[in-house]
Amino acid sequence: MDPNWLAALVFLGLAAILAAGQLVAARILAVKAKDNPPTKFDTYECGEEPDGIAWVRFHPRYYVIALIFVLFDVETVFLLPWAINIDTLGTFAIVEMVVFVTILMLGWAYAWRKGALEWQ
Repeated sequence: MDPNWLAALVFLGLAAILAAGQLVAARILAVKAKDNPPTKFDTYECGEEPDGIAWVRFHPRYYVIALIFVLFDVETVFLLPWAINIDTLGTFAIVEMVVFVTILMLGWAYAWRKGALEWQ
């Protein structure tokens, strides 16, 4: 077996043992409640008395904004390594990134045109 793969397997094994050990130690050392007070399962609002129910419906527009944010956040994850290695990647990588960003900008323009980014 390749020593690099062996080191990776040993690392993964130690990580699994450490995670399992922490879960077992937390289960053993946890403070056990003697009784369950009636307020244990109430919604906690910064020390204030709960006002209303905890299940509040949000407008779907918030989810669309969140998805657009995640889209551009993931775009940043792809752009950073590319920008760091741009001098070694060559012209083809620049063209590919222009295509990638163009597709994302078309999606953004479509969302803007459909009014998904309007706060009415």
